[in-house]
Amino acid sequence: MSAKGNCYDNACAESFFHSMKVECIHGERFATRETMKQTVFEYIETDYNRDRLHSSLGYLSPLDFEAQFLTS
Repeated sequence: MSAKGNCYDNACAESFFHSMKVECIHGERFATRETMKQTVFEYIETDYNRDRLHSSLGYLSPLDFEAQFLTS
């Protein structure tokens, strides 16, 4: 994700992919690529983007953060 020698830009991507592997993919057997793609899509859209608390958002879910931003 970042240029050679700049490890700090990779931290967000590495954190996301670690979470996805541990919470979604690890230990699963997928019958087809399409099944795997659908599972990853559902994880990102439901668990990661909607429910998961993010430290960069003050430990709010993205939905709660957006709602707070829109109401202020």
